Amino acid sequence: MNQKVLKVHAADNVVVALTNLSKGETVTLDGQEYTLTDDIHAKHKFVAADLQAGDSIIMYGVLVGKAQSPIKKGGLISTGNVKHAANDFEISEKRNTDWKKPDVSKFAGRTFNGYYRPNGEVGTANYWLVIPMVFCENRNLDVLQESLVRDLGYGRNKKYKYQAQQLIELYKTGKSVEDILSADIRTSASEENAQRLFPNVDGIKFLNHEGGCGGTRQDAQALCGLLAGYITHPNCAGATVLSLGCQNAQVSILEEEIKKRDANFSKPLYILEQQKIGLESDLLAAAIKHTFAGLIIANQTKREPAPLSKLTIGLECGGSDGFSGISANPAIGYTSDLLVGLGGSVILSEFPELCGVEQGLSDRCVQVDIATRFSSLMKTYNARAVAVGSGFDMNPSPGNIKDGLITDAIKSAGAAKKGGTSPVTDVLDYPEKVTKPGLNLLCTPGNDVESTTAEVASGANIVLFTTGLGTPTGNPIAPVVKLSSNTVLYNKMRDIIDINTGTIIEGEETIEQAGERILDYVIKVASGELEISAVRHGQDDFIPWKRGVSL
Repeated sequence: MNQKVLKVHAADNVVVALTNLSKGETVTLDGQEYTLTDDIHAKHKFVAADLQAGDSIIMYGVLVGKAQSPIKKGGLISTGNVKHAANDFEISEKRNTDWKKPDVSKFAGRTFNGYYRPNGEVGTANYWLVIPMVFCENRNLDVLQESLVRDLGYGRNKKYKYQAQQLIELYKTGKSVEDILSADIRTSASEENAQRLFPNVDGIKFLNHEGGCGGTRQDAQALCGLLAGYITHPNCAGATVLSLGCQNAQVSILEEEIKKRDANFSKPLYILEQQKIGLESDLLAAAIKHTFAGLIIANQTKREPAPLSKLTIGLECGGSDGFSGISANPAIGYTSDLLVGLGGSVILSEFPELCGVEQGLSDRCVQVDIATRFSSLMKTYNARAVAVGSGFDMNPSPGNIKDGLITDAIKSAGAAKKGGTSPVTDVLDYPEKVTKPGLNLLCTPGNDVESTTAEVASGANIVLFTTGLGTPTGNPIAPVVKLSSNTVLYNKMRDIIDINTGTIIEGEETIEQAGERILDYVIKVASGELEISAVRHGQDDFIPWKRGVSL
């Protein structure tokens, strides 16, 4: 790598270190020399000119902080000398919806092999769901999972079970602790790969959760909407629903939410209420029989070619670092633009991580009423956070700060790059469904799992998830493709990372080249040709968002 530093935007007054730099070292960028007054670790920033207390810190061309004390040219910016700051925003009557559509000729006419649903949507996978209406039914889900999954060939991580069995045998033969610790335990391929009874069904997924009762009526309504989003999702073949009967999240609410999303819903759906059936053993027997019958029906659906316009991609980041906003995020931003150019849909969420870039996104909304809704959701969310002693400015995690994201606005400006440059066609509140092609903004927390859970409920049939620190998050029914912002992470955690975009930092490829490479990968994943890390590990994270304050 020849380039040691980078200025992201011409208006910026901070420079990003692409490698570790030493105090006293002089670096050159665009003919300008900078002698460093501090050690600058890779991913962190130094100022391009002397700053006084109160001066603005500009990065990505927007306000991201204010200097709290004088900072000399070449000096490190840190939580000790910079505080979060962001420009306010307003609704403009002028729309900034002209955009330079990328060249999509490489993908024109391309298809993926997916599962067609009765309403015309196309899934990238084919799952059967088992869902509790209330946490009281979680134990019954556990019993069903134990009864069905292994014998039908859907067990994950069986190799660890077989390794434990080998250790048990060693212990029974009287081996010492030292013998056991030095034992070479392996698993054969035949032990790991059980034959599926239903080859066209990718699995049975159990959406355990802690909600459904004891919260507000708003919580119950939102949960039912979320669950309806999964039941009507194109990656779902059908569902078995277990209800206790007396909970806030009533089956009638779920049925209303299903109709909102699919008025002519016709997938197999089996709803079993324990207080009507009586004996728990009878409930479980009925659930096993109905689920098995549903799997027979689901297995009749096979993959068929579908246009790329049938894809909806969720855009997510977690465990972000100082490179996320200049490699992985803009790379999937270009992928986003490519898919929009092909008639597909993308979802940008995590509203606390859009703080400071609201004006640009608001101006990109195709209609004023859509911009108004975005403004209302952002301001209401932040006000709720402030009311309980928090706020969007408290969003960066310790890991974010350690790796260069020292204010929420810096994190946000980089995170927003995931959405590319296309116009915003719709703004959705949690857990509404995507109904329009193009870029959709979805109100969710910045919490990785809550946000990913919501994006899938809104229709994402694949999620692109960028990380600079390493995050193993997945989803029960949608492939969550993990992309590293730097090569060090990719090499260190290749068991959970699918794609490396550190090549951009190293100058090996452009953002556009990486974006095209990612879309090629997405097509293979959507067709079932590639099994990503989160699916391989059975990383089925599912956390509904209770509409309190979660950043």
